[in-house]
Amino acid sequence: MFYKEKKDTMAIQIGDKAPEILGTDQNGKEIRLSDFKGRKLALYFYPKDNTSGCTAEACSLRDGYEELRAAGYEVVGVSRDSAKSHQGFIAKHGLPFDLIADTGTELQQQFGVWAEKKMYGRSYMGTVRTTFIINEDGVVSAIIGPKEIKTKAHAAQILAL
Repeated sequence: MFYKEKKDTMAIQIGDKAPEILGTDQNGKEIRLSDFKGRKLALYFYPKDNTSGCTAEACSLRDGYEELRAAGYEVVGVSRDSAKSHQGFIAKHGLPFDLIADTGTELQQQFGVWAEKKMYGRSYMGTVRTTFIINEDGVVSAIIGPKEIKTKAHAAQILAL
């Protein structure tokens, strides 16, 4: 069920400590790992605000948010979109969690989710949809990879861990 990069990559893997500075949210506030001390963090990377799969995933996490929180989780999304785009996405869909504007893809590169993708015979760089579960001690305990994620039931997938 879980996706793991090959050991020869620099990507963050199960058992690794997550970085302290995660990025800047939709309001320009720095998000740090220590902000979630004592709670589990579902850090989910997605390709683009307001696309069908990304909207379904965000809405699943929104709809399951109270249940996730009751189970000890916080949720933070990450994409390459701007803070302004994130603000619109949050407002349009009533998202109760923060979204990191990783416009330079630094965090995505650290986690190994900024990669070459192919569509219609064309190669391009993009975000590989992946969720990292970070435990209360800041260590990655599970990775749900792109082939495993069910966008419409993602909250339930996390709760099932």
